[in-house]
Amino acid sequence: MPTLSDGGRTVLVFDLGGGTLDVSLLHIDPGVDTSKGLFEVKAITGDTHLGGADFDSEMLKYCMREFIKKHRKTDIRSNHKALRRLRTACEKAKRLLSSMAETAIEVDSLHDGIDFSETITRSRFEELNKELFSKCMEAVEKCLLDAKVDKSS
Repeated sequence: MPTLSDGGRTVLVFDLGGGTLDVSLLHIDPGVDTSKGLFEVKAITGDTHLGGADFDSEMLKYCMREFIKKHRKTDIRSNHKALRRLRTACEKAKRLLSSMAETAIEVDSLHDGIDFSETITRSRFEELNKELFSKCMEAVEKCLLDAKVDKSS
């Protein structure tokens, strides 16, 4: 594998967007003139049915289960405005968990005048989304395999 010392670097780009996952392996050679560097795409893979919204959905399902368990209000499932507000709070919590060990998901007057408040830890988030994280790792492994690059490299 090339390193910086021999004029090149191999880089894995992991892009988990809102609705898709893209994984690319590139070899970047800055060349003699760094303003004219070259790059070679070694492999590209991904999943067009996996994205950040899927992680939000898992957290939304968890919060709905908690709300129903605490308040016995199953009709929240048909309250589209409440679900939109809860999804927005879940997405915000997901982002905060990138840099925090835990955060609160709070929505005032979520449904039938009932406030929703639930603390979620990063480990709980990871547990809720373990299958999605596995799919992400499968895409990374496939990209490395397609490029004929070992993980240790």
